[in-house]
Amino acid sequence: MKTRYIDLIEQTFDFPKDEFGLDNDQLTWNNIPLVPLIEKYGTPLRITYLPKIGEKIDLARASFAKAFKDHKYKGDYTYFYCTKSNHFSYIINEVLEKGVTLETSSAYDLEMIELLLERGKMPKDATILCNGFKDERYIRNIGRLANSGMNVVPIIDNMAEIYLLDEVIKGPCDIGIRIAAEEAPKFEFYTSRLGIGYKDIIPFMRNVSKQKKFRLKLMHFFINTGITDTAYYWNELSKCVNVYCDLKKLCPTLDTLDIGGGLPIKNSLNFSFDLDYMIGEIVGRIKDVCEENKVKDPHIFSEFGSFTVSDSGATFFSIVYQKKQNEKERWNMIDGSFMTTLPDTWAISKRFIMLPVNNWNSEYERVFLGGMTCDSDDYYNSEQHINAIYLPRFREDSKQYIAFFNTGAYQDTLGGFGGIQHCLIPKPKHVLVDRLPDGSLTDMLFAPEQSAERMLQLLGYLPMEEVVKK
Repeated sequence: MKTRYIDLIEQTFDFPKDEFGLDNDQLTWNNIPLVPLIEKYGTPLRITYLPKIGEKIDLARASFAKAFKDHKYKGDYTYFYCTKSNHFSYIINEVLEKGVTLETSSAYDLEMIELLLERGKMPKDATILCNGFKDERYIRNIGRLANSGMNVVPIIDNMAEIYLLDEVIKGPCDIGIRIAAEEAPKFEFYTSRLGIGYKDIIPFMRNVSKQKKFRLKLMHFFINTGITDTAYYWNELSKCVNVYCDLKKLCPTLDTLDIGGGLPIKNSLNFSFDLDYMIGEIVGRIKDVCEENKVKDPHIFSEFGSFTVSDSGATFFSIVYQKKQNEKERWNMIDGSFMTTLPDTWAISKRFIMLPVNNWNSEYERVFLGGMTCDSDDYYNSEQHINAIYLPRFREDSKQYIAFFNTGAYQDTLGGFGGIQHCLIPKPKHVLVDRLPDGSLTDMLFAPEQSAERMLQLLGYLPMEEVVKK
């Protein structure tokens, strides 16, 4: 009878697959032996595997190149990185080294960009897309960068922004405009709060086109469900491209369609998504609508954030105890918190790829995973493909490590990196893993586990000098 964890996985999935493998009974990820890293740094632990970022960028660029060739598409493609997915310097450095530039969503993004320019990390002729609602500080920062000669493209989110930008920008400036797409039928609201409604765009741009300072460069399209092969997505894309064609006739300077981001991220070992097919369909449909309207193929921008960084991240915990609440419930308690370390599991019931790191040859059992906080919502109880979690049988005399993969987007910033955490559970230590030219691995501690002294200082119990002394 096959009762080992490895038997369960091989019966359920085609394994090994993709970036996952097995060395004896220990998991490997991107050919990284994980147990030695965990034993070196301890848990809880977050790892970022830097080469994965460039791999994802190359993957998307190759899909667009193939689609352009297949459809004889005459525009250009430009890959932008959506900074809100992960702002950390090690991520931005990897992105910029691939010749990718940035899409921003707040005033503080632009202050980060100014630092990158000062340090020579970003070329001065780079194009910066400024998305999102723009408050006074954001408007002021856009004006400062535009007046310094940077190619800043503010994307108009509401009609008042054009007049505020007019007050701070001195010379000619390219702008974009965002469409407020209709939300999916199951969504709480009918129309996205972001952007300008379909019926208002043409009248608004008639007024803008009469002045000479701003030149409409691009139209931005994004829907909350992301890029999916559904009737809803294709309908919204077609509506957007038709509006693009109408606007192109009114504003000849318009030459770019920004399709935003939202490519799906793997959340299970049985995840399947044909990237070449999806990108090919998008390019083909844009071309078809433009041909029907006798409009030239637009250049295409994308703003892939989670797609760029999710696969580079993994989060590790140890099982420290098993609580048996009744005959059926076995709670494996981790040495961390889901609510603070992986907040999307609590806030939006997001599921990541979850696997044990060791003991794959042990018998398995069904369990629930509990976090360390005193909050009943701090748990993880199912995987994407099944309403259950199975792990190697808990043994008090054997260490058990578990891992959550594709956690590289949003989790640190939503959880509040280095700030005050729920129940004062510290942020885990963070390690960067890179691959040298000869193929060997190198690892570096980016941030230690958050200290009690640091949290007490943030709460006002200790002045900063006492923290430094300790």
